[in-house]
Amino acid sequence: MPEPDSAPGGCRGCGEAAPAAPPLTMAFQPILRCDAAGHGLYAYEALVRGPGGEGAASVLAQVSAANRYGFDQQCRVRAIELATRLGLLATPAALSINFMPNAVYEPRACIRASLAAAERVGLPRERLIFEFTETEAMTDPRHLLRILSSYRAMGFRTAIDDFGAGHSGLSLLAEFQPDTVKLDMALIRGVDRDRPRQAILRHVAALCAELGCAVVAEGVETAAEFHMLRSFGITLFQGYLLGRPGFEQLPLPVPPPA
Repeated sequence: MPEPDSAPGGCRGCGEAAPAAPPLTMAFQPILRCDAAGHGLYAYEALVRGPGGEGAASVLAQVSAANRYGFDQQCRVRAIELATRLGLLATPAALSINFMPNAVYEPRACIRASLAAAERVGLPRERLIFEFTETEAMTDPRHLLRILSSYRAMGFRTAIDDFGAGHSGLSLLAEFQPDTVKLDMALIRGVDRDRPRQAILRHVAALCAELGCAVVAEGVETAAEFHMLRSFGITLFQGYLLGRPGFEQLPLPVPPPA
């Protein structure tokens, strides 16, 4: 596989002095695969936390334009190192990491620290998924597409998070098909009782299947939601019904409801 560009000055952020990023660690939430063959772990999503278990909002409130690059890099490395120390490699699960597109100056240069961390702990590239939100995608769509194309060429997987929360998702799918589409939990909530949501999610699931994108239903909290989503052909699930985030732990998922 091609390696990141080693040309001097390839990444402006790597050489800039900047304020320190806030102290952080990770919680991990399981994503479960449920299909005709049974169920099992698909991935863990790394969720930023403060060192004492403080929520993501308190950590993100300390991120500014000045320390954003360092924060993004620190999140990636911490997630990779902690997940493998906790036993990720003994499971079939991938590791899904949120990243900030506006913290990436040059994709192949800014991935160096992540690659070095993965190589140190023996985590294969194909087991890394990099997530971005639909809202972030519209900040600079062309730059994001460069990042996604570079990551895919290097063997990583990519995912749109919170799909359906904004208005750019279909345009982004037309330009670039990520490996995974994660449906926003606002679309999931109460889907078993809401015909418009049912229609939307049924067609989104069919569209993603035609484009070759896996679909994750996020925020699944009830058995009724789970069974409705399964009827649409969705096979990947994340939410309190199937497993809560574990602070500095890789929690086992809860078996899906019968």
